[in-house]
Amino acid sequence: MASAPKTYQAARATYGASGELVWWVFMRISGLLLVFLVFGHLFFNNIQIDAGTIDFAYVANRLSQPGVKIYDTFLLAFAMLHGINGLRYSIEDHVRKPGRRFWTKVVVFSIAGIVFVLGTMTLWAFSYDEMGAAVRALD
Repeated sequence: MASAPKTYQAARATYGASGELVWWVFMRISGLLLVFLVFGHLFFNNIQIDAGTIDFAYVANRLSQPGVKIYDTFLLAFAMLHGINGLRYSIEDHVRKPGRRFWTKVVVFSIAGIVFVLGTMTLWAFSYDEMGAAVRALD
């Protein structure tokens, strides 16, 4: 089994100008971006404040800010694309029969698409201020 290319020149020699080269570059860039996005998310949600005090009011207040929604949308998008592309590589390596490989990818990509749409809807479609008032009214 051939080893994966480690440099851009090796990737270009292996993949040419195909979509695989684009995904190879994307995996390197998204992996680096994810490091900063995840550590930023952890800093703002667990280090900057006491994580034990996080409740619905805190989450609703944060998610009512458009900047936080944009940040979390980028985090979700890069994490989903990076993870699904890595899973695609694993499917290519381990599922040998072409028909089974195709249907495995269809199922995985469909589930990933549904999760991404639901995650994005959760971030953008709900008014967290109104939901917070409704939850507080239940108490």
